[in-house]
Amino acid sequence: MSEINNTASNVGTAPAPGWARKLGRLWMYRPGLKFLGISLFMWVFFSAYFHLLRHPARPVTVMPLTPLDEWIAFQPAALWPYVSLWFYVGITPSLTPTLRALAAYGAWAAALCLSGLASFYLWPTAVPAQAHAIDPALAQYPGFALLRGVDAAGNACPSMHVAGAMFSLCWTHRLLLTVQAPVWTRWLNIVWFLLIAWSTVAVRQHVVLDVLGGALLGAAFAALSLRFGPALQGSRYH
Repeated sequence: MSEINNTASNVGTAPAPGWARKLGRLWMYRPGLKFLGISLFMWVFFSAYFHLLRHPARPVTVMPLTPLDEWIAFQPAALWPYVSLWFYVGITPSLTPTLRALAAYGAWAAALCLSGLASFYLWPTAVPAQAHAIDPALAQYPGFALLRGVDAAGNACPSMHVAGAMFSLCWTHRLLLTVQAPVWTRWLNIVWFLLIAWSTVAVRQHVVLDVLGGALLGAAFAALSLRFGPALQGSRYH
């Protein structure tokens, strides 16, 4: 987070005119290649993720519930912020200014994903059956049958859904500071992350301890990558 604070002091607090135009230039830099790269990255990750989900290497530990799990009610509408993660995690790589920066960012994101997969291999976990169960009537909402059919209750802790969102939160925050976007865009970024984190429990795919584990994992890799990773700079920012 110190890197974020340093960036903030460098760029100032006032929004720069033309910040949206800067983001547009970044978006138009090799969009096809970025799309293919992001898609390939997700395909490789999910191939390994679902293999471990269906073939755990060790006995599966059921994650305990907390009072907060009981307080957070099942919400069918939470499916929308839940699936929005797949757009959210693509924001920063889609707006990187150079292929070198994109490759470096991808390497840090891969390290984050590998750490999560290693955790699932060494310590398989699952959501309690009573937490994962939902009212059959509510389960008829569009998308829930597909979600439950594809993503079972395993690979629970740490939540890679939340870890990826936290990693993206920090990097998108830095990106917005770099282009001197207005404050409301940074608040939108934070709210989006919070909705994603909440949705993982509200759709009964995770419990609160999974969310905390994912947030800590994502924050750790975000801090390291922001300190030692690629610099978001270049002519397209100006």
